[in-house]
Amino acid sequence: MWGRAIVGVVCCLVGAIWIGQGTSLIGGSFMSGHEQWTIVGAVLVALGVGLLVSAWLRSSRRVVRE
Repeated sequence: MWGRAIVGVVCCLVGAIWIGQGTSLIGGSFMSGHEQWTIVGAVLVALGVGLLVSAWLRSSRRVVRE
């Protein structure tokens, strides 16, 4: 459970940075201003949210069973 949550948070953070660079909100990288990184970042954020929801649902099922 904790592994999924940690990976989910990391995916969300990295995805948010890539979205920022793709939209030129964060500069200083080869990714700055390239729309493809915005899309890749959004997909990574969605994956991270999915992992976080999965971890949360798994932990709530454990609480109910115990």
